[in-house]
Amino acid sequence: MGAVLGWLWERGRRRRALYRKADFFGVRPGEDCLIVLGSKYGTPGSAHHRDARAGIELAVLLAGLGCRVSVESGALRGSNGGRTEFCIGGPVGGANPRTGGHLAAHLPGVAIRPFGPGSDAVAITVGGRQYDFDHGVQEYVLVARFTPVESTRPVILVCGQSSVANQAAVEFLRRDYSQVAGAVGSVHRFCVLIRVGHIGTYLFHQASLERDVSVAAFGQR
Repeated sequence: MGAVLGWLWERGRRRRALYRKADFFGVRPGEDCLIVLGSKYGTPGSAHHRDARAGIELAVLLAGLGCRVSVESGALRGSNGGRTEFCIGGPVGGANPRTGGHLAAHLPGVAIRPFGPGSDAVAITVGGRQYDFDHGVQEYVLVARFTPVESTRPVILVCGQSSVANQAAVEFLRRDYSQVAGAVGSVHRFCVLIRVGHIGTYLFHQASLERDVSVAAFGQR
């Protein structure tokens, strides 16, 4: 009897954990999900291999939650409708124009500098602070979740300063989504910054939660 009760308790624990993960990522078993990948810089129509890898990691996670997955490019137009959308890649250089549209429509408190010769190139500004792009050393990723008024399912945006940062954020969310869930006021609408450090040594493996910027990001510049 004790063994049966133990098995039932463990089964219930795993099911609750699965429900919490599905709730964080805004999905339900049996639903359709959409992954939107940006283009490799300077090569329209071709995703960077690290962004493609991030998309694969997401697809595996979503399949494990019982969802069907389709993939589109950043040139996609229109509402995500009844599909939870995972949009990967920043808007700089036209890499993922859909990300730029999402930022303009839903995250007015976020600004991203264009490529250029200055030290503030690709810097992310939010909440009165600037997060510089130290390429290959320390980089940042903006991760946000919101639901457009015309949609029934949310958008999860992964907007990194590079493809390495995008892959790092997806890996971090897959592994430590509960840390983000505990740091934000609501998992149904949030915006956080993830820091990726010591890239020259650890590539995308050393990512950590930097800051919850939800209030500033969804507010005004």
